[in-house]
Order: sequence, then structure tokens, then C-alpha cells
Amino acid sequence: MATPTSQVPAAQRPRRQRESGPGVNFGRVLKSEWIKVTTIPSTVILIATTVIVMVGIAALLAWQTTFLFDAQSNPEMAAQMQGAPDAAEISRDIPGSGLIFGQLLMASLAVVLIASEWGTGMIRSTMVAVPNRTSALLAKQLIMAVISFLVGAGSALISYFIAQPILGSADLGFSLDADGALLHIINTGSVLALVSVFAMSVGTLIRNTAGGVVTSIGVLLVLPILVAIFGGSTEWVADAARFLPSSGGEQMVATTIQDGDFNQWQGALILGGWSLLLLAVSLVVTKKRDV
Repeated sequence: MATPTSQVPAAQRPRRQRESGPGVNFGRVLKSEWIKVTTIPSTVILIATTVIVMVGIAALLAWQTTFLFDAQSNPEMAAQMQGAPDAAEISRDIPGSGLIFGQLLMASLAVVLIASEWGTGMIRSTMVAVPNRTSALLAKQLIMAVISFLVGAGSALISYFIAQPILGSADLGFSLDADGALLHIINTGSVLALVSVFAMSVGTLIRNTAGGVVTSIGVLLVLPILVAIFGGSTEWVADAARFLPSSGGEQMVATTIQDGDFNQWQGALILGGWSLLLLAVSLVVTKKRDV
């Protein structure tokens, strides 16, 4: 008499049947998180808005740079332009010039995606479906990081092609193989990816949307301004400010490294270190706290 398939031990069932059967694995968790993000209209609109804002800022800066170049090329106005940044140098930074607004929007989105689940109680359903909390959180982080990278690098690449005709009118155009140009575009995406990990980790720890957004934006964007205003004249404060997450991000997208500044890879270590540290802490805390 044939033995029912349901009574056969899992180890003795055909491999194809075991793989196609029910179960939770990291690939399926990633797929579910991707569906969560891409099927929410407000999320898609925010991502599209981020791209539009970053590209628009780059186009405006390219247009402004051509006027700056014309002024600096005019002997009569050159004396009045003393101290202004050189137009040829800042043109290389135009593709990623909307990064600060990209950080604001993508960090806010990262916090909302994770903190709102605690606010609505949906996190309980997530943890029931995926008992391994580490896998659930890592899947959320990975999906958000990939989206952020594509938004950042994609926006910078689009900005490059839009800015070239504008810059070309003033002979300021440059190719993608120019020194630091391609790395600048790639690292624009890398900065947004690391910022999203940072912000989502903050949202995981605080478990409150408003608190997570305020904390993330405060550390990434407001704290550097306060340090520059109140601690700029103090040497040790200025040295410490170089290790802030925002400072690491700035060096990652820098096309020209000034004497004494960190290079792009050192900047990546700073921002990446902050993001991975908070990620590790958020994973440990989530495993120990109730949902």
C-alpha cells in the first residue's frame, strides 16, 4: 500500500517537492518586503519626488555655474568675484548636488517604513510570519538600501546628462571618465544607501515615526550646522566634527580632496561605521524586546 506523501519524513521526500513546498526563507522575505514598498502609492510618489528634486537642483546649479563662469571670465568683474568658488571645480560636483535633499527624503522614508509597523501593530504580523527577527529586519534594510542606492546613483546619472548641455555652453562640460566623475555618481547612491540604513536603524530603536524622523534628520543635517556655528572656533570640536556621519558622506562624493581632509574611502568608513553600528544595535535590541 502506498504511503501518503504527507506522512513521509521531509528528509525522504523528493528534493523538488521540498523546495516548492511552504516555508520561510530569506528570498521569500525579501520578496514580501519588496511588495510592501512598491505597492504603497505614497512610497512610490516619494521616491519619484526625490529623483525629480535631485535632478532639478542639479540643473539649476549647472545653470548658475555658467553665470559664475562668465563673471569670472570677465576682467571687469573678476576683481569682484575674489573668494568665490571656481566654476570649473564645482562643475564636477553638480551631478550629486541634490544629495542633501535626497538624504532628507530617503531617511524620512526609511524611518516611516519601519516605525509605522510598530505604530500600527503590523510588526506583530511580520514577526509571526517571519519568526527570525534578524532576517525580517535585514530584509527591510536591504530592500531600502537597494532602492536608495538606485535613487541616488540614478538621479546623479540623469543629472549628469541633463547638466552637460548647460555646462557645455560655457565650455565646462566633462566626460564620465574625468577624474572622480564616475565615482562621484556611484557614491551619491552609496551615501543614500548608508543613510537609509542609519535612519531605519534609528526608527527600529525608537519605534516612533515622528521621533525617528526628527532624530535621524537632526543627526544627519542639523547637528553639523550647530557644530559649525557654536564649535567652529574650537579645534577639538572641529576635529571631532570630521567623524560625524554627514562629514563622511560629504567626503564620499567629493571630487577634489583638500589637504588634511579624508578621501572618499575614508569617508565611506566613517558613514558606513555609523550605519553598521546602529544596525547591529537595532538587531540586538529587537531580539530582546517585545514587539
